Amino acid sequence: MSGKTLVSAKAAARLDKEASLSWGLNAFTLVEAAGRTAASRLVHAFPALFQRKPKIAVFAGSGNNGADAMSMVRSLILRDKADDALLILKKKPDVSCPQTPHSQAFISLAKMNVPFLVWDAALPLSQYREKLENFDIILDGITGSGLEGEIKNQAAEMAHVINGIKNARKISIDMPSGNFDGWNDTMPIVRADATLAIEPLKLCLYTPAARPFAGRIISVDGIFPQTLMDAYAEAELLDWETENRKIPMIQPDAYKYSRGVIEIYAGSIGATGAARIAARGAEASGAGLIRLLVDEDIYPIVASSSGSVMVALPSVETRFSPDALLVGPGWGRDPKRLPALQKAIEQDVPLVLDADAIHLAHMTAQFNGKTILTPHAGEFSAFSGASKEEILANTIPILKKTAREKKAVVLFKSHVMFIAAEDGRIGVVDGMTPVLGAGGSGDLLAGLCAGIAGRVWRGASAKRMQTNAGAAVGNSAFDAYTCACTAATLLIAAGKKVRGFADPFVLADNAAQLAADAWLGR
Repeated sequence: MSGKTLVSAKAAARLDKEASLSWGLNAFTLVEAAGRTAASRLVHAFPALFQRKPKIAVFAGSGNNGADAMSMVRSLILRDKADDALLILKKKPDVSCPQTPHSQAFISLAKMNVPFLVWDAALPLSQYREKLENFDIILDGITGSGLEGEIKNQAAEMAHVINGIKNARKISIDMPSGNFDGWNDTMPIVRADATLAIEPLKLCLYTPAARPFAGRIISVDGIFPQTLMDAYAEAELLDWETENRKIPMIQPDAYKYSRGVIEIYAGSIGATGAARIAARGAEASGAGLIRLLVDEDIYPIVASSSGSVMVALPSVETRFSPDALLVGPGWGRDPKRLPALQKAIEQDVPLVLDADAIHLAHMTAQFNGKTILTPHAGEFSAFSGASKEEILANTIPILKKTAREKKAVVLFKSHVMFIAAEDGRIGVVDGMTPVLGAGGSGDLLAGLCAGIAGRVWRGASAKRMQTNAGAAVGNSAFDAYTCACTAATLLIAAGKKVRGFADPFVLADNAAQLAADAWLGR
């Protein structure tokens, strides 16, 4: 696994047990390691907060997440990084039987004269907020990965108070309290400025509905052995630095055909920009030749503004055999498109379906195993039959089912991207890049997918031909999932290079530079 390990909260609970039984890492050891490491990550992430010693309030539940928070503030005090601290406890630990990490952490802080309050449901919430108005940091340790349902009563009240504090920096431990595998946006949750996420990272942090509540996600690693985490992995968190290495370099003797021929069916009256942006995406990914097929009524507009892209009418005969097809950006949903779409689906090359083509293809039983679908939430809702709300709150099961049944890779577009393969692999790309929240970024992504897929397919085809001729040339496999993951991480990396607002062609220029740096071998 190349990315960071992602697990469900339920799997995390099983991992905790195995860490104790098989690795000898008991709860006391894990809490101490998590607290110390999280404290270090917090200081490193927010140096300005610690130029002077901040006042820290800790909201601690009764489980190990509360113990992590208390261990963390103890570490900050011992390192002279905190001026003042206050514990707000869901309930007071039983100090007569200090056999849990929670009770031991509390006893330690009590001996250090750290004051505490036990939550009183009869006390108006406004009084808690008044007590905390001068604090600099609020540590949220109310609930952790053991939560199995909506928070209620004291826990919900504590979360409500945290959300109402205006001036303090709110930091959640592991994940915002209230979040769990089945969370949806009708349930209470802490809105954190940052989350100190203890690896393995929890999948419920990244569901599109819950992701904004975590704020900046800061990984806290080194707590569990990587071998153990990998055994429970359910998905991987991907980035450009890891994914670009999976795509072959462009060789010094490359020419336009060896770098892949991409054929794009796109554009309609009022949507010529989508066609041009998609073609620019294919160029930016390193493809060698792009052939953009458009209707006669927009041909003059597109042909006069597409640079080196070959613009043609679909009816015109060509000597080129595509290495990948992209169908859909700005294409329209007229049923007259169906014959061209069906022809594309039947070809034995990588196929990217975007936007209107996804709508038109929803009745297709199965694709060719080399197909990448690139829907946003509305498009995927219409395609899968699931509601938009369900998709945003419970993304992975719906994606996996669709990918398996349709024999296609699904690249779901949102502020967090999910990539699902037919064989069950799941990739997650943490976007949260608002510059991409504008028209055209999806067309660009589709072009990047097609360009990368075509280039890899051409290389794999050449290897297969050499192998058939008797040469031992290594792996000749094509993997649409890897191509989709690489394209998604490239788009996010390009977006993060932008300062201010930018149109898709600026994003494409950024993507082209990143791709060239990775694959031209300068």
